[in-house]
Amino acid sequence: MSKQPVVTDDKLPQVAVSARMAGEERRLQILRIAVRLFSQRGFRGTTTKEIAQAAGVSEAMVFRHFATKQELYAAILDHKACAGEQFQDPRVMLEEAVRRKDDRAVFETLACKALEHHDRDPEFQRLLLHSALEEHELAQMFWGRTVLQVYEFLGAYIRERQQDGAFRDLSPNVVVRALLGMIIHHSLNNNLWDKQRTLIDISNEQAAREFTDILLNGLLTSGNARTAPKKRKK
Repeated sequence: MSKQPVVTDDKLPQVAVSARMAGEERRLQILRIAVRLFSQRGFRGTTTKEIAQAAGVSEAMVFRHFATKQELYAAILDHKACAGEQFQDPRVMLEEAVRRKDDRAVFETLACKALEHHDRDPEFQRLLLHSALEEHELAQMFWGRTVLQVYEFLGAYIRERQQDGAFRDLSPNVVVRALLGMIIHHSLNNNLWDKQRTLIDISNEQAAREFTDILLNGLLTSGNARTAPKKRKK
């Protein structure tokens, strides 16, 4: 069987290339508008007809790019990940710090990157809250793709450091939840409840550093602790 020649963009008719680019741009436009409407009105309060109207296209055009709503929801997560808008894979981001067993760098870097992500994309944070409150499938999709990765990765690191004798014998999942709890609550305050930051107005770097201090002071064994807690007076 003879090999078919590889056809690249520069060999395609300009009209075909332009049409494909226009189609990709239209798909991205629909995605962005869907995220905005879902984050404002929730999933139950947003129809594909409304998405089409806001995008200036027909509802048939929406279904041409996304055959089902399920496909649209999956595309939202894929788009956020591919565009670098979704939280970066911790295994890649923290690889060097984990190799060095630099506890502070592991927790502080993750905290800072997560806080920066929420600052850049509060709309996606609102979208996830809507999906969780409505028990929408997107919440479980995000949980499986992102949150579980963080638990598994950090949990494995914490267990390794416990075996090294550096960390106290605490449940790794509880430790991870404590860190994520500080991060998420801080972001929710800044993005939803206290946008003027009247209660706490600090940089993401400072917040990440102090959250890490709190975590490490509870984790490190006495021989590894940087600062020993003061004894209470009887």
